[in-house]
Amino acid sequence: MQIEAYAIVCGVKPHAEHGAIVRCLTEEHGLLVGYVQGARSKTLRPLLIPGNVIAGVWRQRTPNQLASLTPESVHSRGHLLGEALAAAAIEWATALTAASLPEALPYPRLHSALDGVLTAIENAPSARGWAKALADFEALLISELGYGEEEAADQSLAKNRTRLVRHILGDRQDMLVARERLVERLKKAVA
Repeated sequence: MQIEAYAIVCGVKPHAEHGAIVRCLTEEHGLLVGYVQGARSKTLRPLLIPGNVIAGVWRQRTPNQLASLTPESVHSRGHLLGEALAAAAIEWATALTAASLPEALPYPRLHSALDGVLTAIENAPSARGWAKALADFEALLISELGYGEEEAADQSLAKNRTRLVRHILGDRQDMLVARERLVERLKKAVA
């Protein structure tokens, strides 16, 4: 099997001495996972930052084998790593996506929404320009996974927390801590 697609990098986990297992969200194929040989090299490391957009080629010999991924840069958001609030928001949105979605099931609305949130974070002069979009993304993700209706008109990060914990995150304390840290930073930024 071979898949070629544009994708948003959502998660990178180091593997072996030089490689990484990379989780990316594509519009047509959903969340795809692939092994990138040499992912920690000077050339590939800046490419494989969560939030970046890549053109990827996933190759898999058998259905049970982890695909190999060959990435090429399309759009980098690496320049936002120096901005603590923007970096935390991108980290949260992509980590939530990587941890929540099943592999190889398309969620075109989520792909579009994630791209929109990341673009808003990149382009807005402050968190006021993207905080609502982030809350709406969480609500859409909860809805798309079948845990309630999307309530975009009356949505906030605080209201999403209960449904995220109950239905998606469970007891994954590391993700909850990252989310709470982001929410506290947002409160200070928009106050």
